[in-house]
Amino acid sequence: MDLLSIFGLLLGLSAVVLGQYLEGGHLAMLVNGPALLIVVGGTLGATMVQSPLPVFTRALRMSSWVFRPPVLPLDAAMKELIHWCRVARRDGLLGLEGIVESVRNPYARKSLQLLIDGNEPMVIRETLQVDSAVREQRDLLAAKVFDSMGGYAPTLGILGAVIGLIHVMNNLSDPSLLGQGIGVAFVATVYGVGLANLVFLPVGTKLRTLVRQETRLEEIIAIGITAIADGENPRVVESRLQGLLK
Repeated sequence: MDLLSIFGLLLGLSAVVLGQYLEGGHLAMLVNGPALLIVVGGTLGATMVQSPLPVFTRALRMSSWVFRPPVLPLDAAMKELIHWCRVARRDGLLGLEGIVESVRNPYARKSLQLLIDGNEPMVIRETLQVDSAVREQRDLLAAKVFDSMGGYAPTLGILGAVIGLIHVMNNLSDPSLLGQGIGVAFVATVYGVGLANLVFLPVGTKLRTLVRQETRLEEIIAIGITAIADGENPRVVESRLQGLLK
């Protein structure tokens, strides 16, 4: 559980609500169903139009990473690679066969299997690089979905405000309703700007950071596996991988 993300979201929302209260307002002024429908529904609709279905569904699945990020144990991966290097140096590549099934990370399992199958180091390296690049590109496209939401939301907020002002103009004959009507109209703008800057844009940035961290883990695995295939000394491999962790 990422407590920093939870605390940050609560802090942001609390700051908006408290600021509204200190200005003499009350929470009910920020609650408006039609405005929320226009902003959230319009933003989702526009995002669905621009996004292929696999990208959109991937983005929804990845959204949980904000509060439950994937475990990326860089230190543990390095130690595991050093262990594999020592086993391969002592027992040969076939000595790694009993280890494959116990490896949880799919990328690491595939890289180890490529090594055991006796592929050339260059073939292993190129195969792993392609897999990592494809996975990174797919996840970065999914993360950009939230950046798009952050762009659409404020615009939909303005649209909601304009729609609200149209209703206000229809009530010009009753001046007592103008102030309240204008206030309600601009709630849509608050929703649009608030969701963009407190939710959508931060989520997109957080997901891109996690995607690049996973790429870094895969790079460490690829370098370690290639070094084992080259028959390098475990101490040399360990020194090289430690440099990547700094």
